[in-house]
Amino acid sequence: MHLPAFFVKQKLTLMVNRYEVRAAGPDGQPGELIAVAQQKRMAFREQVTFYADEERTRPVFSFKARQVIDLNAGYDVFDERGEAIGFFRKDFGKSLLRSTFHLNGPHGLNAIGQERNQAVAILRRFVDFPFTFHFDFVQEGQPVLHVDRQFSLRDRYAVNVPDRRLDFRLAAAMTVALDALMSR
Repeated sequence: MHLPAFFVKQKLTLMVNRYEVRAAGPDGQPGELIAVAQQKRMAFREQVTFYADEERTRPVFSFKARQVIDLNAGYDVFDERGEAIGFFRKDFGKSLLRSTFHLNGPHGLNAIGQERNQAVAILRRFVDFPFTFHFDFVQEGQPVLHVDRQFSLRDRYAVNVPDRRLDFRLAAAMTVALDALMSR
């Protein structure tokens, strides 16, 4: 289930983090709604469920932390039947100065993603400002996933998936996790 480009936008609410996932339209702008994600704030174990509709009546995929508290947290991504379709984790040691994630999926997918700009990565840690930032995930030097935070007060991301092995659900879960985990 490959989708070469899509957008993720956070919606502001009081008790939960909500995200809209939209396909890129023919004009390159956000188009059709593909999924709506919801994450409870202050949960002991991170879990985000993606639904097919805004009313959240049909869950279609999700991700969940393997442990309650873990600085090197690992997250499993599941399809609508609860079967694992991928995994990602934050590399705590490498993330001290430049956030780094490992992304694993089927068909030999084993990518590493880092913030593109080291200076912005360091500055973000000391200044509370909605910086744009970019994550590039590569495997053996080949691009797998690009996540670009657009400049706005609300969190908005443009996502490009050049590697056809990367399932859209795994890419969307990684993008929402970047937003949720980078806020900490």
